[in-house]
Amino acid sequence: MPAYTIETTYTLPIFRHGTYIADTPEAACNAALGDDNWESSKKDRESAGEIHVTGIWEGENTAYAGSPIAIPSQLNEAIHRRAHHFEILLGLLKMLFHDVQAAQSPSVDWLAKSAWAIARGEAILAYAPDPTEPADAPKPSHILARLEEERVRSAIAAVLEVDRDFDGLSVGSVSDEEIQSACVSIVTTMDLSDAISNAEFHAAMAAIRAAYGRHHPG
Repeated sequence: MPAYTIETTYTLPIFRHGTYIADTPEAACNAALGDDNWESSKKDRESAGEIHVTGIWEGENTAYAGSPIAIPSQLNEAIHRRAHHFEILLGLLKMLFHDVQAAQSPSVDWLAKSAWAIARGEAILAYAPDPTEPADAPKPSHILARLEEERVRSAIAAVLEVDRDFDGLSVGSVSDEEIQSACVSIVTTMDLSDAISNAEFHAAMAAIRAAYGRHHPG
């Protein structure tokens, strides 16, 4: 059987206590971070990190002597896997935010990357290997309607112009917070299931007609 040299590591926190005179807690913290005197440092063995693999080499006693073998992702330190995954999730969130701002449906590429990112996040939590890319993408969904707060404000202006029950109230008197709260209330309480079912039925019929026309041209 082949032999392997494995390097395993755990992170051992080193701490110190110091007193710093400063105007604010933040200034005191900055002074502590800039202090390079660690003569009073102590080891915090009770807060040691998990043991993880930091090197693999083929053969006996071959550490750093040859080309290292790739470390399976589940054997890396979990906190580093999570930190790296944060950068991936941030990039995907930026892509989604751009689509939302542009009132566009998420791209197929974004959905595929998101499916893989979700699978990888679950693997990290389970201390399992990274999923192979690409992962199965979720089935696309379609937005039937969008409630725009700016259009709600326009509707407020139209109502106040003709409804005398609200005399004395201007458009500016209605705050952004009140509009946002009202939109959330309507979204969570208004039942659009019948309208959605009707739209889905019409979509089904349109797809059936398209398929029938493709199979029975002319």
